[in-house]
Amino acid sequence: MSNIVEEIKKPINEEMKLFEQKFYESMQSRVPLLDKVTRFIVTTKGKQMRPMFVFLTAQLVGNVNEKTFRGASMIELIHTATLVHDDVVDESFKRRNFFSINALWKNKIAVLVGDYLLSKSVLLSTDNKDFDLLAVISRTIREMSEGELLQLEKARKLDITEDVYYEIIRQKTATLIAACCEVGVLSNGADEVLAKKMQDFGTYTGMAFQIKDDLFDYLSKNIIGKPVGIDIKEQKMTLPLIHTLKTANEADRKYYFNTIKRYNNDQKRVKELIEFVKKSGGLDYAIGVMKDFQQKAKNILAEFPDSDAKHSLNLMLDYVIERKF
Repeated sequence: MSNIVEEIKKPINEEMKLFEQKFYESMQSRVPLLDKVTRFIVTTKGKQMRPMFVFLTAQLVGNVNEKTFRGASMIELIHTATLVHDDVVDESFKRRNFFSINALWKNKIAVLVGDYLLSKSVLLSTDNKDFDLLAVISRTIREMSEGELLQLEKARKLDITEDVYYEIIRQKTATLIAACCEVGVLSNGADEVLAKKMQDFGTYTGMAFQIKDDLFDYLSKNIIGKPVGIDIKEQKMTLPLIHTLKTANEADRKYYFNTIKRYNNDQKRVKELIEFVKKSGGLDYAIGVMKDFQQKAKNILAEFPDSDAKHSLNLMLDYVIERKF
């Protein structure tokens, strides 16, 4: 899989190297503690898929320029801020096999660092009068917060329908990938029609990405370090489960709903539920929906002339649903 990532990066290798420096500069502060934390963030970064989307979509319609770099930094600042805040909310002490910021520096500092990163993303746009990019990132921050709150609200009652699930994952995950693709073309002066088209492309890609993530909960041989059945233990209603309960008979529905509600820490009951989801076609259904979203994204990409960037974006769409972590 790492070979695919290297192949995807080929047209933007130089940009990605330059981006690391620019991203670090965008986080710097006069407060020594903040600088210590931001240095830690840079050294524990992930695959940086989101900046890749910004650079590739920019190349799809033009060239990478200074505004593209600013846009990529803004997106990565938001993404990092939400990860820092998520770890506090989830009381999680590990992130990408490293200690999380709240584990090393406690919750108060983690929340303030997240706030600082969000403010830096806004300042990066206003300082350079990138008001079109500011509109995109402001909407994105709002939607991500709404998605998290909607999920928390629904988790209390476990009354998540398929439509509500799609709305949650659109806001929580897909909206940021949509922002990457919109920012990429806006950095090359795209009009409203093209910006909306690339926003849709990013949304479909993000939806497929999140459904793939949810499928890992049911795969006994996943290598992402996420324990099998963790979503069920945390009472998260994902697509395979929602579809299975919707199509189950009344007795099964009551029994397995009870598993999620009262026996979500009983390993035997959780395992039994996972097997029931597999047997009932819940996984196959979710895979079908994931591939539909992927195809919708590919259809948009097909409208553009062939280029290295288009080839890489097609590879990215394949990677999204074939990845093992």
